[in-house]
Amino acid sequence: MIITLEKQCTTDQRAAIEAVARGAKLEVHPIIGVNETVLGLVGDFNGRYGDMFDHFQAMPGVASIQKISKPYKLAGRDMHPADTIVEVGGVKIGDGSLTHIAGPCAVESEVQIRSIALLVHDAGANVFRGGAFKPRTSPYSFSGLKEDGLRMLRDAGGEVGMPVVTEVMDTRDVPVVSRYADILQVGARNMKNFSLLQEVGQTGMPVMLKRGADATIEDLLMSAEHVLSRRRDREPRLILCERGVIGFDDETRNLTDMSAIPVLHRITHLPVVLDPSHATGVREYVGPMALAGVAAGADGIHIEVHNKPEEALCDGKQSLLPDQYAELIERMAAVHRAVRGVYPRG
Repeated sequence: MIITLEKQCTTDQRAAIEAVARGAKLEVHPIIGVNETVLGLVGDFNGRYGDMFDHFQAMPGVASIQKISKPYKLAGRDMHPADTIVEVGGVKIGDGSLTHIAGPCAVESEVQIRSIALLVHDAGANVFRGGAFKPRTSPYSFSGLKEDGLRMLRDAGGEVGMPVVTEVMDTRDVPVVSRYADILQVGARNMKNFSLLQEVGQTGMPVMLKRGADATIEDLLMSAEHVLSRRRDREPRLILCERGVIGFDDETRNLTDMSAIPVLHRITHLPVVLDPSHATGVREYVGPMALAGVAAGADGIHIEVHNKPEEALCDGKQSLLPDQYAELIERMAAVHRAVRGVYPRG
């Protein structure tokens, strides 16, 4: 339920409205705009929706009430029509610029991560990525350097002045990852790990949520809802990431759902980035999909880069070489200039 307050609504009138809502065990999410103030009410109405609708409508200070039919209340545009801009370390994601997130699949050594940080920074990247906890299909594959890797990632990002994003896989690891990262990544395998989603939501930190390979767009937004519903400060610092869904062809790892970018921009206020590295799984296809993602209106492009992909401990075949990445950034900039502002949102 969305309650739009009258412009002349007093502080006491608003407090009375919020008190009734909280008395009914509903969460109140104020949205204060330039011209109006809106109260979003979320929770279980226990069959009293109609009665409460009438009650609120009769209260002083209420201008209008709108019903929300979509299951994702906080992620949708009904309660939050304006685009959300996630700012971290001086980088703004979702403000109309194109954010470049880059780095290796995994932190392998201090020398490796520092050299790649310098290379992607010089190429034009804004956010540095690297995995310290790696979800692998085989228990015998390299699974990351854990806290040592986090420290190396943090130090490398700090040396070049880039905020860092890394994946957290377990609720038990949230405190330690939060100490080193600027953005917490929830990977595709954990998109439906609701305990983890709620835990990262409670940190208040920026979160990047990747779409699961078998997930619908509504599934993704409902997972986002778990994060947003636990925000104590009500700030929606959440970034959605499209990284491919299950297809029927095995030429690429997944089917890159390019249409998800404009669809998400229409129905959610959250910024959307594309990960063509994991979507394709093949180095030769990363560039074309990245350019297509920019053309579709992505707020950022998330790409794996390695200076020696033939020696990478994971995902070397989908990692770009630094010079390839630098060239791609120039091409993405040209596409972004051509399409910026072309596609309306909402």
